[in-house]
Amino acid sequence: MLLHDKLKNYRLILASQSPRRRQLLEDADIEFTLAPRFECDESFPSELPAAEVAEYLSRLKSEAYPEPLGEGDILLTADTVVIAEGQILGKPADRAEAIAMITLLSGRDHEVVTGTTLRSKDKVQSFSVSSKVRFRVLDAEEIEYYVDRYRPFDKAGAYGIQEWIGYVGIERLEGSFYNVMGLPVQRLYCELKEF
Repeated sequence: MLLHDKLKNYRLILASQSPRRRQLLEDADIEFTLAPRFECDESFPSELPAAEVAEYLSRLKSEAYPEPLGEGDILLTADTVVIAEGQILGKPADRAEAIAMITLLSGRDHEVVTGTTLRSKDKVQSFSVSSKVRFRVLDAEEIEYYVDRYRPFDKAGAYGIQEWIGYVGIERLEGSFYNVMGLPVQRLYCELKEF
């Protein structure tokens, strides 16, 4: 049975302000309702291994959702982190931080982990997907052009794989492209069918 047939009696609620996540769900023919914006403290324990942070934050966002879930509601929350040289790169605060982040990624491998949580009235299911990305060595001019033109301040690691820098800078990708965009669509599709 197709997922959209299985979901006919459910209301999938996307609790994310990311336009990329909305686009990915739409492109996968997964019907959803967009949750209103709500506050969530996105701090995590410093001793938490970097690879577990995204899943932890997706659960935190799920728990922070202020509305009670009704029969047939499924809440979807997600968080994406970039891990380079053992450190987590979140969203850059400003131009200088965005340039510093991309400079760190230039010529190196890094890991992109998206944690996802599905929650209904009765159960919670969390999972994470990891992809490995390698940038070629980027010129300072290329990095500045990208940051100034695309202003990637709402993106973990200060870049969007689907934008100019992905086309000209990414040499290699192991794993899910869509995971790097912010939602592991294939895994989510399978998890939703089971959920």
